[in-house]
Amino acid sequence: MISKGTLVALLAAASFASISSVIADTVAAGASTSVAIPAEPAAPAKAVSAKQQAQRDKMKSCNADATSKSLKGADRKTYMSSCLKG
Repeated sequence: MISKGTLVALLAAASFASISSVIADTVAAGASTSVAIPAEPAAPAKAVSAKQQAQRDKMKSCNADATSKSLKGADRKTYMSSCLKG
């Protein structure tokens, strides 16, 4: 009986051998070895509700205020929490 590890190694070697063979044949025929990978289509933008936009605007404002006050660590966390609540 063949162990799982041996089987995986044999399959990997067989796959590599066939890929290597295809590449070697392609190069021998004078073709380019580069492969063009198609770009994924851009996902359509989701509509943002007024409530979501208001939250984003508030987050930007609070973040800018915290940065201008040079707040860091726990002080920044406390400030951001109170700013976003109020």
